[in-house]
Amino acid sequence: MRIVGIDMGEKRIGVAIADDRTPIAVPSRTIEAGADPVESVARLVEEEGAGVVVVGLPLSLSGAVGPQGQEVMSQAAQLEVRLSIPVHLWDERLTTTEAARSQLRRPGTSRSKPHGPGRDAHAAAIMLQAYLDSRR
Repeated sequence: MRIVGIDMGEKRIGVAIADDRTPIAVPSRTIEAGADPVESVARLVEEEGAGVVVVGLPLSLSGAVGPQGQEVMSQAAQLEVRLSIPVHLWDERLTTTEAARSQLRRPGTSRSKPHGPGRDAHAAAIMLQAYLDSRR
């Protein structure tokens, strides 16, 4: 069964993929959120043939759910109804920061481009990997 990790953003949505037989999250791609991000994600999940979706929940450092977290919770609920498969929320605190640091350590990356489309997919993979590791 395929598992799709989603890092919902206002402009871009990071996507990571894993398989439950070899639970390693891999950054897949970044898609544009568009006018209806729920529909964009639903189409992608259907194309991937996923059986589970894990959506990153943006919490404050204290663990509180703010306005962005409430929006993501609403989108995740809409996805679950639309797809009729389990949609789990998972803490995504600091995944974008970790993804940025990881990208800066890679050869050939530049500090002059602080936010490229690959970062969102990498953040989704970090979040999805944490979810997968918790299930072991």
